[in-house]
Amino acid sequence: MRTAVVLSGGIDSSAIAWWKKPDVAIFINYGQTPADAEESCARNVADRIGAEFSKISIDCKSIGSGSLASRDALSIAPAKEWWPFRNQLLITMAAARAVELGVKKLYFGSVSTDKFHADGRPLFFQQISSLLQSQEGELIVDTPAIELRTEELVKISEIPKDLLLITHSCHISNFPCGVCEGCIKHLAVLRILGIEY
Repeated sequence: MRTAVVLSGGIDSSAIAWWKKPDVAIFINYGQTPADAEESCARNVADRIGAEFSKISIDCKSIGSGSLASRDALSIAPAKEWWPFRNQLLITMAAARAVELGVKKLYFGSVSTDKFHADGRPLFFQQISSLLQSQEGELIVDTPAIELRTEELVKISEIPKDLLLITHSCHISNFPCGVCEGCIKHLAVLRILGIEY
């Protein structure tokens, strides 16, 4: 079965890419502020695992909000970085590319701590997978780390330390700011794992 991963270049998707070794790595520039750094990291990971790299560019910034869009969060946002329906957008775009490439399973890098977002919960992924399976291509969405914390995923994946250290998690810049939620999580995970820069 031909597989793909939605690869942002962050810790979670990079660890899943290393763990599952998909045939294709799909990177999406959807107008997020740190897209350049994310793409660089995603290309590096794809190269290391020998995956075909496929880039999608669709500027959705006009409908984005929160720190990833360099805008204020909406009043209904569960977190500062929340972008309305982001996972749904990413999966839909990746699915369109995946079926074009003959992919049957699409890995997505959500972990247990993403559950405070409605589109980071197991029910969301079950429903979107069912929806895609009911359409042409019968694509399966798989979230193999949905019950794992990021540090558990990193250990299970056995992603090399040098590759882990070049992942990019900053929500507001192409360089780690050290203060956004993405950077705070990144540093906390490395600390838990006993890894220093």
